[in-house]
Amino acid sequence: MALMGLGAVAIWNDVAPEGLAEFYEWHHREHMPERVGIPGFLRGRRYIAVRGAPEFFTLYEATGTDVLAGPHYLARLNNPTPLTHHVIPRYFHNMVRGVCGVRYSVGVGEGGWLITLRFAAKAGREDELSRHLAGALPGINEMPTVLGVHLCVADIRASTIETSERKSHGAAVPEWLVMIESATPDGADAACDRLAASELTQHGAKPEMQRGRYQLQISLSQSSA
Repeated sequence: MALMGLGAVAIWNDVAPEGLAEFYEWHHREHMPERVGIPGFLRGRRYIAVRGAPEFFTLYEATGTDVLAGPHYLARLNNPTPLTHHVIPRYFHNMVRGVCGVRYSVGVGEGGWLITLRFAAKAGREDELSRHLAGALPGINEMPTVLGVHLCVADIRASTIETSERKSHGAAVPEWLVMIESATPDGADAACDRLAASELTQHGAKPEMQRGRYQLQISLSQSSA
């Protein structure tokens, strides 16, 4: 299915091995329910890397980017719970976090396998890259076992608001993100290979790209939080 809203928070991070048990308990029982309970947040999903890095990818879907720079979310970011204040600075490493607008999103269901492809646009070629992806992504969505294809672009201002949580992790900000959901790992890889073969760099993408294949661990919607 398409993403549930027009805004998303995309987060990648590694977790120190000694903190993994604490991370799971905190993330499952406190952090994700707290986030999904914020007005305008609709669903949260966490994946674990099968190939690529960082180890975890978490995606929150929201009604729009206004929610993601709005008072309810910022109140949580500026007033982290004791566990959040303990877990993130102590155990999180290599964190990347983007507050994103959803540019394109189609699909028929939620996939157990997800490819994330991060890249940046060359200066002055953002519109060209956007047009190229608009032409390429519908065909990717029609490939065997593919269940959804999504394009998100980071809002740099919203992503770098200096909140208490941001001060604790100083995460890098991704710029452009394509996500491909699939029923099988091979289907996800084949779809991403086809997208890469569409010559993204010749249409305005910088050559440095970060690709990861992830498996779903937990999905939590607002109605179930």
